Amino acid sequence: MTEEARFAFGKNWQSFLAELDEERIAQAVRSLQQLLGLETLEGKRFLDLGCGSGLFSLAAQRLGADVISIDYDKFSVACSEELRKRFGSESLQWDIKQGSVLDSVLMQGLGRADVVYSWGVLHHTGDMDKAISMAADRTKYDGLFCLAIYNDQGGGSRRWLRIKKIYNALPTWLRFFWVLGVGGVYECKFALARLACFRNPLPFRDWHAKRQDRGMSVWHDWVDWIGGLPFEVAKPEEIIVPLRQRGFVLENMRTVASGWGCNEFVFSKAQT
Repeated sequence: MTEEARFAFGKNWQSFLAELDEERIAQAVRSLQQLLGLETLEGKRFLDLGCGSGLFSLAAQRLGADVISIDYDKFSVACSEELRKRFGSESLQWDIKQGSVLDSVLMQGLGRADVVYSWGVLHHTGDMDKAISMAADRTKYDGLFCLAIYNDQGGGSRRWLRIKKIYNALPTWLRFFWVLGVGGVYECKFALARLACFRNPLPFRDWHAKRQDRGMSVWHDWVDWIGGLPFEVAKPEEIIVPLRQRGFVLENMRTVASGWGCNEFVFSKAQT
């Protein structure tokens, strides 16, 4: 992908960093504990592929892990380095590198990790299947492989691809208004759906739940969702079956059924 066709994820995360505080970090730590089913990561090696803001690398370090963070985007790398400087611990290892999960030399040089974590990332590489395979290879036996991949909505996913292409074709000064417009349309649809379920149609409860879930920002998630290219999608079975054939066991899963968003998976790597 050319730079013109690739969304500037790191610049979005640098903006998010201004909002980051200990409350959001604590939410991210709790989210990671719940996802992994572990209270601590002491003595474990945590590989964050596509670290973005660095928030979940920081969460892993707070849980006691030695962390390696990788991102293709130089601004994400800079964001993670700033986050490490402001909130990280000097007593634990935290290496941050710029590079691609599709770079076989880089990936092999990383060795293997107890937890390989790639949340909402591998569908943005331009070669999702290869990226998943390369990431899976970095998982130790009896380790965990955690990933979230955009759900295949059929026609809905094709519409989202058009929305993303329009965003990236717009002049920078117009992109804010595109996010505001598209996000506003979908928030209205969500409000009607809540009303149909006899719920309060206002979005504030759902926005609060997002922050409580992973410590994330609604606005920055909207920018990521509307602008994020490259963009690929998959049905749950298209993720589960190939990994099962490679000896991975599905331990945890949360799907969005036929809806939008990411299907979330946690696999363990069985000893062969």
